[in-house]
Amino acid sequence: MTALVIRALTPGDAALFTTFQDSPFVGRAAFGHAYTSTADGGEYRPDWSWVALRENTVIARAAWWGATGDTEPVVLNWFDFADGEAEAGAELLRRAPFDKEYEVIAPAGWRDDPAVRAAVEARVAAATAAGMKPLVERYRYRWTPGCPLPERTGRLIYRPEPDDEVVLEVLRRVHSATLDAHARKAIEGPGGLDAAAQEELDFFHWCPSPREWLRLAYTPDGEVAGIQVPAHNPSGPCVGFIGVVPEARGHGYGYDLLVECTRFLVEQGAEFVAAATDRGNVPMAAAFARAGYPITQEWVHLA
Repeated sequence: MTALVIRALTPGDAALFTTFQDSPFVGRAAFGHAYTSTADGGEYRPDWSWVALRENTVIARAAWWGATGDTEPVVLNWFDFADGEAEAGAELLRRAPFDKEYEVIAPAGWRDDPAVRAAVEARVAAATAAGMKPLVERYRYRWTPGCPLPERTGRLIYRPEPDDEVVLEVLRRVHSATLDAHARKAIEGPGGLDAAAQEELDFFHWCPSPREWLRLAYTPDGEVAGIQVPAHNPSGPCVGFIGVVPEARGHGYGYDLLVECTRFLVEQGAEFVAAATDRGNVPMAAAFARAGYPITQEWVHLA
């Protein structure tokens, strides 16, 4: 068999990435999304885009994404390979110098369609062969003006909090008993609860939306109930974070926070609001359903 060549692209040959057309069922293609290089004004850097070639033909490819200004990629969200070339795909992931999470983007209910299920499972298997481990599956939501706009409940009081140390303490309380797989992974690491809280705060600062949008939520008697963060990520308006402190749980406050976050973004002119939660976070998934957020995609995360 002809030797496999695995390498990063360059600004001069970035178009090589698009010479291979794989299944549109999963990955960025699930958005109807086209690969565009930053060399041509797009969003993927050539040096973060890798291909596996045999006889100068692309048989596997992977693109790591990062926002403008990022010095390293944030996530792998485009990975595919030709039929019978799963090992080439796995080898590409082994050789590329990026230790980042892989997000397999699939349509809602992907397990119900045999072709889509096969495409998702093939990518997961190749990433696993490359040394990655499944972390969590998440629902992705998208509120639009065609969805109901839920009414505020009026049960909580929302205040901005400029002090990051106060915010970190609330985040530590939220994550001290969390269903979120990413937070639990951070807690299990060397930084523990402090690292998990700091990761969330770093994300708030990374988002291009104003830090001042962040709100702490209080009960009428002045006790902290939680935190909600309306935000814009590089793709647009989103629910940046929803969290209820353990001692305030059991009252459905996650729904209140979600409604406040949604209405705030709409009042800022948002024409859609993206959001996500773990499949295993049943209370938050129920809050999204109650607030009228449809599930538009399901993402499988490997780390």
